Amino acid sequence: MPIASTKNWVCKDVTIDLFQPLLVGILNVTPDSFSDGGQFLDPELATQHALELVQNGAGMIDVGGESTRPGATRINADEQIERVVPVIKSIREHSCVPISVDTTLAEVARAAINAGANVINDVASGVEDEAIFTLASETGAGLVLMHRRFPPEEDVYSHEYKEAPDRRNIVEDICSWLLSRVKHARSHGVQPEQIALDPGLGFGKSVEQNWQIVHQTEQFVRLGFPVYMGASRKSFIGATYDIDDPKARDKASVEVAKRMALQSAHIFRVHNVQMHGELLQSPPHKSHT
Repeated sequence: MPIASTKNWVCKDVTIDLFQPLLVGILNVTPDSFSDGGQFLDPELATQHALELVQNGAGMIDVGGESTRPGATRINADEQIERVVPVIKSIREHSCVPISVDTTLAEVARAAINAGANVINDVASGVEDEAIFTLASETGAGLVLMHRRFPPEEDVYSHEYKEAPDRRNIVEDICSWLLSRVKHARSHGVQPEQIALDPGLGFGKSVEQNWQIVHQTEQFVRLGFPVYMGASRKSFIGATYDIDDPKARDKASVEVAKRMALQSAHIFRVHNVQMHGELLQSPPHKSHT
């Protein structure tokens, strides 16, 4: 299988230099996201927040119209489109910042790309809708493939697991699964340089398993694709540091991100971009070819 260069990430009409960490600012246009649900339902407020994230150092904005938190209600394609497309169009009118759409549905992703998005961030890695792969191939959009065990309605927060949901070697298991999804994407014509891999922190994993992923980040880097990490404000951080309020977890989230950056993770999806700005001062990534 061809291995991508982790120096660059091809995202439609933009090639992103990953020589230094990329901060992806989170923009949830949802009423029920675990940290900021309901804050940015108005497109004007959402756009203003996106531009503030860019000003604070975000190199990409991730727009989501469906919460992926444990227990979240699923949202159909039409409603997702109604939420994300006006926001993407508005951001694009004001900024050339790369935009990703957080969705598992090809119909939503196509509408978002037509509105100006560059990346498909699919937490289901094409399992829910394989047409995602065809769309990425046709458009050249960047594609984030993430590992998860369960869809949101079947999942629980990491600290609620009484025991690990799977006792196998979690890192080896995730690496193998992600490479299998890369193979599926490649079979539909997606190019290696379009793909980034996300181990799925907080998705179907216990607190201990999340920390295994953090401590072994370098194993994912060695797969040869950009590594996309989303630890920001997650419940495993709250459980470890005894912080109940998700919004109070930013400082701890930065410390976790620094651990992963030191192991050459490339992309960090975060709520508080300004606090994570010190990651941009990290040493350049070393090669793992």
